[in-house]
Amino acid sequence: MTTPNLRAIDTTATPESDEGVPVSVKIRQRLKAAQKRFHANDNIADFIEPGELEKLLDEVQGKMAGVLSSLVIDTDSDHNTQDTARRVAKMYLQEIFKGRYQGAPAVTEFPNAERLNELMIVGPITVRSACSHHLCPIMGRVWIGIMPNEHSNLIGLSKYARLIDWIMSRPQIQEEAVTQVADLLQSRMSPDGLAVVMEADHFCMHWRGVKDMDSKMINSVMRGSFLKNPDLRREFLSLVANRKA
Repeated sequence: MTTPNLRAIDTTATPESDEGVPVSVKIRQRLKAAQKRFHANDNIADFIEPGELEKLLDEVQGKMAGVLSSLVIDTDSDHNTQDTARRVAKMYLQEIFKGRYQGAPAVTEFPNAERLNELMIVGPITVRSACSHHLCPIMGRVWIGIMPNEHSNLIGLSKYARLIDWIMSRPQIQEEAVTQVADLLQSRMSPDGLAVVMEADHFCMHWRGVKDMDSKMINSVMRGSFLKNPDLRREFLSLVANRKA
C-alpha cells in the first residue's frame, strides 16, 4: 500500500519554516488559518511571534525604498531622503500604527466599592490617527461619559487615554474608531451607560481634495442608559459642549 504524502494532505502546513519567505506572508498565513480578520484598524499582535516585528520593519523599509524610487526620488544623492525609508517604516510600525502590532496596554481595574452611580465624564482626550483611505492625519479630541453601577469596574484616569491611543494608533475612519472605543470600554467596565463623542480634523480634507481648513467631523456612540434616557444624554452633551467652548 502506498504511503500518502502527508505534506500534500496536511491542511495546517505553513510556509513558516521556508527560507526566504517574507515575514508579512507568514503573519498573514497565520491570520487566514485562524480565520481572523486583518483590516487596517484590527489588532494582529497575537499572530506576531517574538523577533518578527524587527524583520517586518526591515521588510517595510525595503518596500518603502521602492515607493521612493517609483516617485523618482534620488535617495542615493539626496541627503534629505537617504534614510527616509527607514524612518517611515519605524514611524508606521512603532508609532502611528503601533496599535495594530502591540497588545493592549496593561490596565488595572478596581471594583466600584462605593457603589458610585452618578455621571462621570472624562475628556477632552487628545487623539491622533490616520485615515485608512489616504493615510493622512486625523487630529482630534474624545470625551467619555460613564454611568457606573455597583458591579462596574473602574479604571484610572490616565488609562482612558492609553486605551484610546491603542485604538486610534491604527489606520481608521472616525465612525469605526468611536465604535471600537465604545466596545473596548464597555467590555472593560460594564457600566449601565456609556457615551463617546469625538471631534476631529481630517487632513485628507485639509491637504487634498477640497482643501477645506475649517470642516470638522463630530460623531458619537451612545449605549445603555445614555441611549434610553434623553435627560442623561442631554446632560452629558451639554457638559461636553461647555468644555468645547
